[in-house]
Amino acid sequence: MSRHVAVYGAGSWGTAFSLVLADAGCEVTLWGRRVELVDAINDTRSNPDYLPQVKLPDNVRATTDPAVAAHGADIAVLAVSAQSVRPLLEGWAGQWQPRTVFVSLMKGVELGTGALMSEVIAETTGARPDRIAVLSGPNLAAEIVDRQPAASVVACADEGTAVLVQKACHTSYFRPYTNTDVLGCELGGAIKNVIALAVGVTDGMGLGDNAKAALITRGLAEATRLGAAMGASPLTLAGLAGMGDLVATCASKLSRNHSFGYRLGLGLTVAQTQELTKQTAEGVASCQAVQGLAERHGVEMPIMQTVVDIIHGGQDPQRAVHALMSRAPKPETPFRPGTADD
Repeated sequence: MSRHVAVYGAGSWGTAFSLVLADAGCEVTLWGRRVELVDAINDTRSNPDYLPQVKLPDNVRATTDPAVAAHGADIAVLAVSAQSVRPLLEGWAGQWQPRTVFVSLMKGVELGTGALMSEVIAETTGARPDRIAVLSGPNLAAEIVDRQPAASVVACADEGTAVLVQKACHTSYFRPYTNTDVLGCELGGAIKNVIALAVGVTDGMGLGDNAKAALITRGLAEATRLGAAMGASPLTLAGLAGMGDLVATCASKLSRNHSFGYRLGLGLTVAQTQELTKQTAEGVASCQAVQGLAERHGVEMPIMQTVVDIIHGGQDPQRAVHALMSRAPKPETPFRPGTADD
């Protein structure tokens, strides 16, 4: 039986995931804000602003009306920016069926509240945990639309719901796994964006692969400590939604967060970099929210703090990296739940 899926967000990831869903046999309605973009998608079967090279299947249609997208949807996929989703969902309240499953593709933490995306969805839609899933993993949109092999994780408190979403997006090139650790998957996705900013800075400064490897490894340690303090499984952070996503985002020039950090490392200001960046780099806003979670749970995250200092504190990247490297030397001990020192 074909499933009806609404995808909210006609950017690169929303468009790419629409392709995956369509290839898996779903009927997809893609919601976008701008009339001209939606018309172009329907008329040319491609997204000229984000992924002009991909031809979308006929079972993907676009609309600017969120109610049209919601009508009859078995699954509602959210691929908008993390900081804009709350007002959007509040404005769309009551449009979905009581059985509709919500799937978050968003990788961020809400500023001000420190809420994860699953929590925002629950608060604004009234959906129970068994109707809220997250999808996270090393999923670069430009590779997925070329139908290159990729894997991801569908996490939901209810295993049956996770399997439902898994089946809706499983193709010959896109392999989703299931997990019940929603918290761990969301934290992994949010934190890797910030670590990618840090790696981008060092790449822009020409500091080499040793620095990159150190940041990725110690960034994973920071994510794992915060995850354990909040109740997530360390194994989740070591999997596709943690380490896998971290490696892809930090190593690829296709990553918007890495690209943002790279420009900072070259010497551009935050304002100049934001002007050049066409798509949302979620780590730029989320780094403060993640640092707030760390402080709330008593977890030290020096890389996270360094990124906050550079982007929001105006600190020179050269001095920030020097300060990070000048921290007191300590042993690298195996991870133990409850430890916060680095």
